[in-house]
Amino acid sequence: MIYEGKAVTVKPLEDGIVELNFDLEGESVNKFNRQTVEELGAAAAAMKADGSIKGMIVTSAKSVFIVGADITEFGELFTSSEEEIAGWCLKSNQAFNAIEDLPFPTVTAMNGIALGGGLEMCLATDFRVMSTAAQCGLPEVKLGLFPGFGGTVRMPRVVGVDNAVEWVAAGGQHKPAKALKDGVVDAVVEPDKLRDAALSLVKDCIAGKIDYKAKRQEKLEPLKLPPMENMMAFQTCSAMVMQQAGRNYPAPIAAVQVMQQHAGMTRDKALEIEAKGFAKVATTTVANAMIGLFLNDQVLKKVASKWEKKAKPVGQAAVLGAGIMGGGIAYQSASKGTPIVMKDIADAALDLGMSEATKLLAKQVSRGKVDAAKMGKVLSAIRPTLNYGDFGGVDIVVEAVVENVKIKQSVLADVEKQVKDGTILASNTSTISITKLAEALEKPENFVGMHFFNPVHMMPLVEVIRGEKSSDEAVATTVAYAKKMGKTPVVVNDCPGFLVNRVLFPYFGGFGMMLRDGADFQKVDKVMERFGWPMGPAYLMDVVGIDTGVHAAEVMAEGFPERMQYDHKDASEVMFENKRFGQKNGVGFYKYEVDKKGKPKKVVDQTTYDLIKPVVAAPKEFEDQEIIDRLMIPMCLELVRCLEENIVSSVADADMALIMGIGFPPFRGGALKYIDSIGVKAFVELCDKYADLGPLYAPTAKLRDMAANGESFYK
Repeated sequence: MIYEGKAVTVKPLEDGIVELNFDLEGESVNKFNRQTVEELGAAAAAMKADGSIKGMIVTSAKSVFIVGADITEFGELFTSSEEEIAGWCLKSNQAFNAIEDLPFPTVTAMNGIALGGGLEMCLATDFRVMSTAAQCGLPEVKLGLFPGFGGTVRMPRVVGVDNAVEWVAAGGQHKPAKALKDGVVDAVVEPDKLRDAALSLVKDCIAGKIDYKAKRQEKLEPLKLPPMENMMAFQTCSAMVMQQAGRNYPAPIAAVQVMQQHAGMTRDKALEIEAKGFAKVATTTVANAMIGLFLNDQVLKKVASKWEKKAKPVGQAAVLGAGIMGGGIAYQSASKGTPIVMKDIADAALDLGMSEATKLLAKQVSRGKVDAAKMGKVLSAIRPTLNYGDFGGVDIVVEAVVENVKIKQSVLADVEKQVKDGTILASNTSTISITKLAEALEKPENFVGMHFFNPVHMMPLVEVIRGEKSSDEAVATTVAYAKKMGKTPVVVNDCPGFLVNRVLFPYFGGFGMMLRDGADFQKVDKVMERFGWPMGPAYLMDVVGIDTGVHAAEVMAEGFPERMQYDHKDASEVMFENKRFGQKNGVGFYKYEVDKKGKPKKVVDQTTYDLIKPVVAAPKEFEDQEIIDRLMIPMCLELVRCLEENIVSSVADADMALIMGIGFPPFRGGALKYIDSIGVKAFVELCDKYADLGPLYAPTAKLRDMAANGESFYK
């Protein structure tokens, strides 16, 4: 053994060739933590000192190659100064440089996923051979960062400016064909031929058949394009990246600027520029929020895995109510491998449900995501029916009928008699109490809420709602089924609106008060979209359906009369009374026309202003920040209350639910992270500034205590 560490080993193979192997002890995947980086440098030093080595292959003992840097170490590191972070980058890069500078040819055998630092390690070797089972990419921009282990330096020198900008600034994870086409890898082979291919390539280099030194030299020198062409290439790319990333995500454009800055430099000088640029983005609030989201996502996965251990297997599902929601649930279940019975009382509804599933599958076929055979297989896994004949073998039933307590209770009581003992019943209700619905059941312990968000195939969140009598097994089985459907489940306790809608409606309440006080709904929409929401509140109401929103608002007012029962008539009620339900019937706050692609396009409708005039004050101009404060404070405070009342069990669950359920701006990290970014003390002072607007703006006693003690939600 030439070198032996707990993450990296180097052993001799044959004919002077050695194998550098990554196998991080005690972990299921390889990642670049401090220990791995240090051992890589030590292994390089040991190889450089051994004059008998003629070539090296790099391998992984795990099914992945390397997933990237250890993100759990970032929190502490990124609280340092920019100078210290840049120093960390340069120190880490000494290990990668030492591999690149070894006095013999080097080839990486990429057996599995190589992301971020994992791909940067591959780029430090002379050649890369990739398994057909592998994928690779530089996804750092998804954490508000860009590559800091030499990725911005080596990638443009290996694949050219255009390809490098795409790989670095878009942050995609790519298949072998794309990696080969763009020049990121030199060969793609079947998994069982990977090792031999890497060995063969290094032997050809040793034998002088391939000039590895010339290949290496390109990575050490400035880019080959003349300065003017370089500038033009980067400027074109910058405009495209700025348009796609938007102003709220600074890392992609910063990466392009850094690549342009060091294009005319040698490797070591270029790495200094990369390190400084990396340090600058690493200390932004966006990076802090995005890294926090990644870590929160890991927390959610661990919690779901614990639930899965208590779950009963689900081999056959059913959905009651076929419409668009039922069809979406059926599609999602069948496409992820769980056959499903879809029941309704009318043929027309079943046709609608099947056409929804067919439409979604046809879109997948047109995009090349699935073939016709897979489409046929998925459709055959959805069994439409008008009766309960097929319900005897069902393990879970999702009820998705009309949002009405009596109808839901009647349907649930009926289906309970038709299923085998132990079948889980789940209601896809958005507001109705699970404990209340359970009153109609003989075995309420087998009943939970399973709230999907619309459109089902796109929205990642599923709220799993525990009623007073729901058993752990029922919750666990529903969590496992949601995960099997490709969703992220968050378990919440029962209350009006559960978690997401309970928190959303105070936001709508703040919006209603702004209109009452003379704000222009169009301006409010624009300000909140600039804040980072995918759509402003008026537009969102139109998309959700104003009739749905008004009904839900009544439920919330009944549940939380002190805060959500308003003494004024809301503009949305005026829309509802005038049968302006939003996108669904072509007119709400906005009018909707069909664009060239057949999608609804919103246009301004003067009638809206005429209709709401009796319930709003004279037009008044509000500062952007006041609009933001008046809408965000009620939402944030309601989430704080949900956390304090144990409706949601953790800060991570709370913030992730809003991001995945209603599109809370990801670069802000969630509502609790947003409070932290302002500072709890400053946030409470902001609430007090708007105290005259009523209880919706009143901080809880515990939040005041947190402010007084200098505490935050994220430690």
